[in-house]
Amino acid sequence: MEETFVVQALAALAQRNRLQLFRALVVAGPEGLTPGALAEALGVPGATLSFHLKALLQAGLISQERRSRNLIYRADYAQMNGLLGYLTENCCQGQPCTALPVPACAC
Repeated sequence: MEETFVVQALAALAQRNRLQLFRALVVAGPEGLTPGALAEALGVPGATLSFHLKALLQAGLISQERRSRNLIYRADYAQMNGLLGYLTENCCQGQPCTALPVPACAC
């Protein structure tokens, strides 16, 4: 994983609304959610939601699909797992780690 992606992804997640959006999409699973469902669940106005979804899209953390007249947003689990792997790949300076490993999401 390139460091540039890691920096963009972490910067995108370093904002409360975007972090909540991303976590909601992770919970939603492969079906994803529409902007309306996200706005209702998180209490975020439409214009604000659109701004934050765009930031997560540009960071490569989520995907967007048009289904008829609706947009469906999904977490990109491969990118999420890659980011987690990058952050933990040199854990404990190569020594056996006492922390429990974070399981990769297999959604």
